[in-house]
Amino acid sequence: MGKNNKVCPVCGKKMKQQFIGLQHCKCGMSWKKDMGFFERTNDMVFVLEREADGKKKILIK
Repeated sequence: MGKNNKVCPVCGKKMKQQFIGLQHCKCGMSWKKDMGFFERTNDMVFVLEREADGKKKILIK
């Protein structure tokens, strides 16, 4: 496992990186480089998955 891949201490799954130094798990745990592991609250909004609109394609350049 690379140094950017963290494992969630709650569920044991790999966390997904959103930004450099910020990773999230679907169970509600996050990891930030300067803070370590923390539990997300309801006022914290993060996008863990992309959803495509029926008419548009997601283009990544």
